Amino acid sequence: MLNLLEELYKMDLHIDKFHYRKVFIDANSYQINGISQSGKTKLVKNYLLSLKKSSYIYIDCNDIRINIDLLNAHLASFCVQNKISVLVLDNYTPNIKFVNVSQLLITSEQHYSIDILQTLQLYPLDYEEFLAYEHKYDSSALNHFVQLGGFAHMHKVSADARNIYIQKTLQYTLDAMEFDVLVVCAKMMSQKVSAFTLYERLKSIRKVSKDKLYKSFDALLSKNYIHTLEKFEHKRATKKIYLCDISLKSALSIDKHFTRLFENMVYLELLKSGVESYYDEGIDFYIPKRHEIILCTPFTDERALFKKVEQIEAFIFTHSIQRITAVTMNTEGSISHPLSEVEILPFDIWALGD
Repeated sequence: MLNLLEELYKMDLHIDKFHYRKVFIDANSYQINGISQSGKTKLVKNYLLSLKKSSYIYIDCNDIRINIDLLNAHLASFCVQNKISVLVLDNYTPNIKFVNVSQLLITSEQHYSIDILQTLQLYPLDYEEFLAYEHKYDSSALNHFVQLGGFAHMHKVSADARNIYIQKTLQYTLDAMEFDVLVVCAKMMSQKVSAFTLYERLKSIRKVSKDKLYKSFDALLSKNYIHTLEKFEHKRATKKIYLCDISLKSALSIDKHFTRLFENMVYLELLKSGVESYYDEGIDFYIPKRHEIILCTPFTDERALFKKVEQIEAFIFTHSIQRITAVTMNTEGSISHPLSEVEILPFDIWALGD
């Protein structure tokens, strides 16, 4: 094990061109959580490359050469002997014991309750981060985002290989049941879905235990492969389900429903901005702190939008809604309504504005 530690300590780290994220590492100790391909490793390596090489050691815990018992027996003394102040445990597993260093960084899909570590949650790219990967920003950028989604690596994968690449990545990362549940979720994105509904769907395809399915569903939620949204003031109502990235829709399903995919896009922007939101009947997203309603209408006209607003007038009046934002693909404008301001914004302007 000492030979392996020596090899890892002397190893030169390399990353492709780094595009800065809204999440960053400073001198504190962190656990960095995020799904596979969200950029955890690249974020950590970029930070390490800013430090003196002899001050850190980077260990990928997925390295099959690692014997955890031997690692636990030798790591502390190795760090002391080499005056290592920064230890990185990429793809951390709880069997590995922490050692006394100035800065500890771990990465994992799963969040762990560890008092000595602050948490950084890393999601796939939001729209603003995505633009950093584009050669130029023009009217094609949004269409490109719809095609690629928020996985940065997709910029390097040819169009004919993207869906298979995502499938293989998910199959490697998730167990068989989690993967099957995610496939069903992809077919039902942006809809009201319960774990029991998923069980009913899946049992018609394969033999499945309800307890195991519920456990897999909870695991996908805890690792942020899927997200759920509550109905406003109805915690027990069925929640809406969203995917961690819109690219999973085409990779896992042949169903085409652009309005639902667009709604998932809007949801992810709200999620990554830390905005607390809910859904209600006829309302895609309600943001109580802003007294705002967001409607996802990728392709609409003023007449259809006014009719949609009329249908939710009771909610607008009851909750003193001050602003209604209709997010579209490329339409911009406003309409007059006696109860609230209604603004129509293209997704790219809305996402960058917030």
